Amino acid sequence: MKHAPLFKLLAGATLALTIIAAPVAHASHADKDKKEALYPNATRKEPKLDLTNSKDQKQLSEGLDAVNSGDAAKAESVLQPILDKSKSKYAQALALQGLASLKYNAGDLKGAISLLSQALANGVMPNDTYFQLEYEMAQFQLADEQYQASIDTIAKWRAEGKRDTADSHALEGNAYYRLQKYPEAIAAMKQAMSMTDKPQSSWNQILMASYAESGQSDQAAQLAEQQFEANPNDPTTLNNAVAVLMQAQKYPEAIKLMEKAKAQGVLKSDKDYVNLAKLYLITGQTTDNPKPNALKAVQTLEDGMASGTIPSTYENNKLLGDAAYVAGNESKAVAAYKKAIPMATDGEAAVRAGQILVVQNKNREAVPLIQQGIAKGVKHQGSAYMLLAEAERGLKNKPAAIAAMRKAAQDPETAAKAKDWLRKAGAGK
Repeated sequence: MKHAPLFKLLAGATLALTIIAAPVAHASHADKDKKEALYPNATRKEPKLDLTNSKDQKQLSEGLDAVNSGDAAKAESVLQPILDKSKSKYAQALALQGLASLKYNAGDLKGAISLLSQALANGVMPNDTYFQLEYEMAQFQLADEQYQASIDTIAKWRAEGKRDTADSHALEGNAYYRLQKYPEAIAAMKQAMSMTDKPQSSWNQILMASYAESGQSDQAAQLAEQQFEANPNDPTTLNNAVAVLMQAQKYPEAIKLMEKAKAQGVLKSDKDYVNLAKLYLITGQTTDNPKPNALKAVQTLEDGMASGTIPSTYENNKLLGDAAYVAGNESKAVAAYKKAIPMATDGEAAVRAGQILVVQNKNREAVPLIQQGIAKGVKHQGSAYMLLAEAERGLKNKPAAIAAMRKAAQDPETAAKAKDWLRKAGAGK
């Protein structure tokens, strides 16, 4: 008996790709002779600073310290009066930046961008402060999903500030990825990685995902495997690598990584073990003989449930039933489905159990299960009614079989077959 696949490919994993960090308010006026300039070659002409009032200086320092320590109420109470009353444009600009940080930390990205725009437009800031705030603006815009604006801001920052960093290219790569401009994202991320020996893990995630999305699955798989080899004890790296390999439909490679991680003790959560079982099933169904991999899925689930790693939930028991069915162990499949039924919110497991029982000619046991499944709700109701009709026919209960088939005839998916059956049974009307 040929087993049809019981489910399709797992839903594509979404990667958490975030490189934004909460901005830190810059300290007030600094002695430039005591530190190296960050933008020594900037094209912007530095304005003359106008912060001469000692009271403004003290308040500004107090307000920015409150921002950095997370005391939003104090920061706002100190910085807002500077913005409203100070005659120093420099003090106003840094007060605006501090208030923008408060907005950002509170989740008000548009408010933060508005205030930071005012700070930059003010103009009375030394180059180090001005360009650091401009870089923050690009971060704010990325967080607010203004991806092209973020890219444009970074381009302006780089052109006028005459500075180039790995982080700036990574930020561009992130924005390009979210715009689905994958070649540009790949180029930006590769440039970022070429500029540092300590790339952030999120950069690799974006690069792998960009390769996968642009159809370069081999490159994505190679990078995924390299990342795991470099960080064999990191569950996050493993999950990212497996997600990319699955997206590229390189299931054997994903299984190989997970099996290696399992042997090294990196697999710890029930999600990891369940995903491994699903991978076995998916891979098995792409071969002429799915049974060996299905058996591995059964073994993985049973071992996990026995050890308490995998909870005995509806979804997990239904998955065990699917795996046992594909492996050819129908009695184990029925037992797993029956264990899932009391926890079910739908009727899928009940109907699947009933389907196996009908094939085994155990129609009397199958009928109530199929009826229960239909009552709870199934995706393919017409098929379930046709299965019920077959079970009733096996019990020689022709009126019940006809009644079930008439229900199947009402479903567009099964209407043609059901009507043909009814016609041949002399019950067409």
